[in-house]
Amino acid sequence: MHHQSNRIERHQRIQLITTVISFLIAVLIIRLGWLQIAAGRSIVPNGSRTVREQSVVQRQEGVVVDTGRGHFTDRSGHSITGAWVQVPVLFPGGPAKQDDRVGRLARVLHTDASELLRRWKSLGSPVVWKDSHGTPVELTDQEAAHISRLAPGAAEVVPYRRRYDKSVNGMQWLGFLYERPGNSLSGAAGLEKTLEPLLKGEGATFISHLVDAERHTLPDTGLRISTPSNHHYPLQVQTTIDLALQRKIENLTAHSPMKEGAVVVLDAGNADVLAMISRPFYDPYHVNPEGSDWSNRAVKAAVPGSIFKIVTAAAALETGAARKGETFHCRGEYGAYGLACWKEEGHGRLNLEQGFAESCNTVFAKLAERLTSSQLAQMAEALGLGREVGWAGKDLAGMKQLRLFDGEEAGRIFDSRTKAEDTGARVQTAIGQRDVKVTPLQAANLIVSLLHNGEVRSPRLVRRIQYADGGTLLELPAHALPASKGRISPHTARTILYWMEKVVQEGTGKGLASAKWKLAGKSGTAQTGQAGRAVNNQWFIGYGPVEQPRYAVAVLVQNVPANSSNQATALFGQVMDLLASSEGGASPS
Repeated sequence: MHHQSNRIERHQRIQLITTVISFLIAVLIIRLGWLQIAAGRSIVPNGSRTVREQSVVQRQEGVVVDTGRGHFTDRSGHSITGAWVQVPVLFPGGPAKQDDRVGRLARVLHTDASELLRRWKSLGSPVVWKDSHGTPVELTDQEAAHISRLAPGAAEVVPYRRRYDKSVNGMQWLGFLYERPGNSLSGAAGLEKTLEPLLKGEGATFISHLVDAERHTLPDTGLRISTPSNHHYPLQVQTTIDLALQRKIENLTAHSPMKEGAVVVLDAGNADVLAMISRPFYDPYHVNPEGSDWSNRAVKAAVPGSIFKIVTAAAALETGAARKGETFHCRGEYGAYGLACWKEEGHGRLNLEQGFAESCNTVFAKLAERLTSSQLAQMAEALGLGREVGWAGKDLAGMKQLRLFDGEEAGRIFDSRTKAEDTGARVQTAIGQRDVKVTPLQAANLIVSLLHNGEVRSPRLVRRIQYADGGTLLELPAHALPASKGRISPHTARTILYWMEKVVQEGTGKGLASAKWKLAGKSGTAQTGQAGRAVNNQWFIGYGPVEQPRYAVAVLVQNVPANSSNQATALFGQVMDLLASSEGGASPS
């Protein structure tokens, strides 16, 4: 009886153990099925790949060929960033000793055989072969074919998405990237910075070989491509820039005497930025943060000189401080405030229109004595000066504030320490000296405002932001930017525009009379200083063709030796001739 009881207990224990084991096996089977069917499609924490995709990645040795960051195009869809090129990738396990094959490969890679072999032996993981500046070496089709034959499996040619062109350029508005801890890239300036939350993407594209447990390449498996599963990304940013025009004007400035300054070309219809060039040029791959080449001078404020007389003239007309038929007398020396006209012998007798065309300091000093500081400041604001004018919006695509122009300065009319009743300060301000600061973007937009009967537009640099599959994430519509205290009258705007025609016909811009288009504008020379030297800012701002304005252009040439001829006027004419040639050269009827 006792033995029978023991047998029963053993039998029950065996049944219990069998049941538990069967249950555990069933749970394991269900878990494996879930991993294959459900979890395999889920995203790993802090990543953009599924669990199944990540398991494949863990069996691979490869390199990132596209970070997944969003890209930029010009207004017509031409790529500004993100061109695909061919680059060499070295995998561990290359040749063990130097031979003819290594020598030929070294010549293709623009290095010597011993250096190639040394770096190959030290590899712990695959690397993109880079030049001495740390930039991936780009291969021609012939070079790519050589590499594929010389070391298959150990040296491969892969497609690689280059961020920027390799040449220096004047597109500081685009910006550059910096490497954060963990090897991730972030925008450090320009649109790369202002659009960073949208550009950072959803994961990289990875090209690799499959490897075994000891990280040896599995034979006959070929290269594999792993891409993020979200087909909405990377985003594509369509700018307002005409890339061909941008390049041509960059070339103009590179072959001109200009060393420092900016050129801004706006669409006269809506103030879109068609081209924006900053000198000196910069290299987005090699930026010195302590330097200034990467700074966009088109949005940095500078002393404007006589182009500010547009504001003074408009204030005089709007307030009635000057009568239309009134005449003035310029004898060169003004006799107060240390002021003199640029023409030493004086202009003699002239009216307001002539004083504008000849940029006579005496005429504008007399106007300033009749105006108040607040009238000058309010007129400047009404024309878009002394405040940021670049396109901005709130609560867009998850961003509380979006400003397209990184580092844009507001400029100023009067320094906060300047006394409002100081007539001398007001006179100097009226001719664009003393405290006044204006950006080239504001100056070009001032012309657009006059062409719109005094309505200030807000220049755009981006039109829309699209998903990779073509859908639209964000539209950035053009809009006006009204001043807090109103705008100038259409009559005053038309009068100033007519006077700008006179500048070219018979005033300080006479050198532009032979241009392909009939042009109008205003010149300016501002006295500044640099390291104790007497230097000037030279400006010319205007529009063309006069009969049917299409473009508003501002040119600033900075730190020019005093008494130099106006380089800005000459460059303005070259830019306008370039624009005329691109449209057939003839003025519209």
